[in-house]
Amino acid sequence: MAHVGLIVNPAAGRDIRRLTGGASVVDNYAKRRVAECVLNGLTVVDDPPSVEVMPDRTGIADYAIGEAPDEIAIEQVTMSLEESAADTRRAAAHFRDRADIVVVLGGDGTTRDVALELGDVPLVSVSTGTNNVVPTPVDGTVAGSVAAVMATGIVDTGGVTYRHGMIDARADDVSGEKRLTGLAAVEVTDRPFVGTRAVIDPSDLLGGVVSRAHPSEIGLSCVAGCIEPVAPDAAGGAALRFGAPDTAPQTVRAIIAPGMTTSVGVLEHEQLDWNEPATFEVTDGVIGADGERELELVDATVEITPVANGPRLVDVTAALEAAGETGVLIQDMSATEER
Repeated sequence: MAHVGLIVNPAAGRDIRRLTGGASVVDNYAKRRVAECVLNGLTVVDDPPSVEVMPDRTGIADYAIGEAPDEIAIEQVTMSLEESAADTRRAAAHFRDRADIVVVLGGDGTTRDVALELGDVPLVSVSTGTNNVVPTPVDGTVAGSVAAVMATGIVDTGGVTYRHGMIDARADDVSGEKRLTGLAAVEVTDRPFVGTRAVIDPSDLLGGVVSRAHPSEIGLSCVAGCIEPVAPDAAGGAALRFGAPDTAPQTVRAIIAPGMTTSVGVLEHEQLDWNEPATFEVTDGVIGADGERELELVDATVEITPVANGPRLVDVTAALEAAGETGVLIQDMSATEER
C-alpha cells in the first residue's frame, strides 16, 4: 500500500526573527490546520495512501489523527521525543525505508534536518518556518494532493522531482575539527557567541556560501541572487565575502530577513562548482546554517563546499500538471450513467 510520511516541526516559525522582523508567527494552531489540509488533500485519489505522522508534545499529531478523513489510515511513528531537531531527524530516518513520499511542515532548518536522513525519498516541503528559501509557500491541501498522486504511482517521480544541493562546512580551530551542514546557505559571522541564534544583522556577516540564489529569496541567497542567480537544481553554488557598504566595490540592496531590507557591501562574489571549497579565516566568530548561528570558532580556518547530495524535492506545479494529463482527476459521468 502507498505510504506517506508527515513531519510537522512545532518549533518552526517561532524564533527571534518573528519579533525583530516583520514576519508573522506560525503558531501550533496554524500548523494543526495545515496538517489537517494535507490529510484532506490525500483524498484526491480514490484509494488514498496510509499515513504516519511524527509525534510531538504540543498536540499537532493528535489533532491531525483526530481530524483525518475516515478513508485515511493514519498513526503516529513510535519513537522517543527530545523536543529538538533530533526528533525531526529520527522521524526522517524512520521514513527513509518506509515512505513513498514525505511532506514536511517547517522552514529551511527543518527541511535541512529531514534531508540529512531521508535519502532518496521525494520530499514536499511546505513553508511554516522563518527562513523559507527552500520550502514552498503552498496550501496544505495542494501538498497533500501532490503526495497522493506521487505515492500511488499516478505520477512518475522522475519527471517532477529535482536534486537540490547542500553545503558542507569544515572548521579547524583551537579546539579541533568542527562540521556543519546547510541546505540553502552557510554563513560566517564575526560575532563570538551563538546568542539568540538568528542571523539578522548584515554587519555581523563576513560572508558565506549558498546552494541557490535569487533576488526573491531571503538572506544570503537574496544577496547572491541580486548579483547572479543560481537555480535550485543548478550545479554548485556561490561564495560571498562582505565588507562595509561605503568601501566595498559592490553594494546590494537585499532582503536580509523577513520584513527587513538593507544595503550589504560585497567585496567578492565567486561561482563554485560541486565540491569546490571557499575558505574563510575566522579569528573569533561563528558559522551558521540557513540563518541560525551554530558553531563558535576561535582562530579557525573554515572550508565551505557545495555538494550534490541534497534532498529530492518535488516540483508541486509540475506534479499536479502531470496528474491532470493522466485524466485521473476527471470523472466521466456519462460512462457512469450508462453502467
